[in-house]
Amino acid sequence: MYAYIKNHLKDVSVKRACAYLGVSRSGYYKFLQHQPSNLELENSVLSDRIRTIFFAHKGRYGARRIQVELRQNHQLFVSRKRIGRLLCKQGLYTKGKRRKYLKQKSPIYFSANLVKQNFHVQRPNQLWFGDISYVPTQEGMLYCSVFIDCFTRKCVGFSIREHMRDNLVIESLEEALYREKPKKGLIIHTDQGSQYTGHRFYECSMIYHFIHSQSRKGNPYDNAVMESFYKSLKREVLPPKQYQTKAQARIELTDYLETYYNYQRIHSSLDYQTPVAFEQNHKFS
Repeated sequence: MYAYIKNHLKDVSVKRACAYLGVSRSGYYKFLQHQPSNLELENSVLSDRIRTIFFAHKGRYGARRIQVELRQNHQLFVSRKRIGRLLCKQGLYTKGKRRKYLKQKSPIYFSANLVKQNFHVQRPNQLWFGDISYVPTQEGMLYCSVFIDCFTRKCVGFSIREHMRDNLVIESLEEALYREKPKKGLIIHTDQGSQYTGHRFYECSMIYHFIHSQSRKGNPYDNAVMESFYKSLKREVLPPKQYQTKAQARIELTDYLETYYNYQRIHSSLDYQTPVAFEQNHKFS
């Protein structure tokens, strides 16, 4: 939350942002003054070394071989588990690695499919769609959460993070709600991902008075608006090869979502108008 406030100070005051997100101003200023510990600095340097070795061997070396490489060529004695944690934190996985997945738990809060592939609405902020997609980089994986208005096809909110926890979704949702200020009765349609079936997303639906709708399991057509959006984003933004850095990916994605997509990109479904122009031409009282 504090990082979100820091990144959006140009839009809102600290006092108002803290009150809106339910956090203290003293906690925010403490966050700004935080100095990294020796362990954090050590992990940062070690992560760079590990990433260099990983890409030097084109993703063929796992924690065991990287441990040997660090010991033999860098005189660094690091446990294999620590190396594994730092690899995982950067989204780096060895080629051919068999990842173990825990059996998915049943959703805590399940919502019915209220949309039923009916993507025709009469006004803005009546129906939103949301989803998450991954963005690979040579420094690891980024994850992008976006909410799209069904009527205008406008990107009403987004968030880009290095994790897929529910914070990713909550940040993009709260940004969208702050910008658009929809009336009660808004329907937000998502898939059955754990970020949307947990208690935090459910609590948001109670606080902000929106109605949650969910796709049927394993049916991408129920969320076709988002499937189409991410298909366009990946085709128009992502390079043929991975981004070199996460910073480069963030800049490109933010520019596309914040500036180009809403204000410059015309849509065939909007009679070849941009989302903002289409919204302005369909003002509602």
